[in-house]
Amino acid sequence: MSTYKSAGVDIDAGDRAVELMKASIAKATRPEVQGGIGGFAGLFDASALKKFSKPLLATSTDGVGTKTEIARALGIYDTIGEDLVAMVVDDLVVCGAEPLFMTDYIAVGKVIPERIADIVAGIARGCEKANTALIGGETAEHPGLLKEDEFDIAGAATGAVDADKQLGAHRVKSGDVLIAMPASGFHANGYSLIRHIVKEKKLDLAKKYGDLDKTLGETLLTPTEIYSLDCLALIKLLGENVRTFSHITGGGLAENTARVIPDALSAQFDRSTWSLPPELVFMAHEGAVPQSDYERTWNCGVGMVAIIDSASVDLAIKALAARGMRAWAAGTVSATTPGTSRSALEGTYR
Repeated sequence: MSTYKSAGVDIDAGDRAVELMKASIAKATRPEVQGGIGGFAGLFDASALKKFSKPLLATSTDGVGTKTEIARALGIYDTIGEDLVAMVVDDLVVCGAEPLFMTDYIAVGKVIPERIADIVAGIARGCEKANTALIGGETAEHPGLLKEDEFDIAGAATGAVDADKQLGAHRVKSGDVLIAMPASGFHANGYSLIRHIVKEKKLDLAKKYGDLDKTLGETLLTPTEIYSLDCLALIKLLGENVRTFSHITGGGLAENTARVIPDALSAQFDRSTWSLPPELVFMAHEGAVPQSDYERTWNCGVGMVAIIDSASVDLAIKALAARGMRAWAAGTVSATTPGTSRSALEGTYR
């Protein structure tokens, strides 16, 4: 006799996972959320958009990449969800959008309810930090495609911004200043290179190396910083003096910033304004990774860049500090000749 369970799909385990995650999801909400989880669709009261004169909906989707393999190797699943939220909502805020709600997708080889609940707890915690409602999700069991302990996660979020307050390259001017906000670690990019180095050099995830203040595994699982509320606070304080933001993800600091710099201008980062984080120095040394490569792969200690009017620099840095976010002036925007890179790093790290 063949049953769905004998084929590798356990419906009862899925139901148990839903029950375990309800308490976490309840914390990741907003007043606009209608109903609870368990329906076929999440509902969000769109009358919230009435506060905008001409609302533009913004949407973003992302995953966490092979950082999930570090979580699997360590058997720690309650942090990776924060990475997912950060990778999605921090993309939305770049254009000035307030993230409103999010949905997630978790694919597993075998549903282990407690593990699913841990993953969702991390997602819910991230949503709570970003004031973003988690209004739905899907857990899919894929026996035969994934090993029992393998998993992948993805998510999508929707936000809104007034059309006349939309941020972007069209606002950036010569003389603007690049305000850097520090990364909390590698975030969720470049883990294929990290895992390659760990394997080739036979590094022990349970060991503390050099200047690292935690074990290598704990260091690599540090959740991605969530910047959305800090960015929205800057927009509220400085208005049009905030030109746009650059979320530093795959491609590194220069390439991501170039995406929000118009033609005929160039963003120049001064490396001497900050030091490379110890985890990057360690991994780059162990893997003999050239500077040109790690600067295109890892964030080099900067997770978000605000491009603002030069007259607002001191106020911006003080306002972020009051929120617990250390920031510094890391470069400027200036005119450039056609064909020159729209973003580059200069000088030597401190």
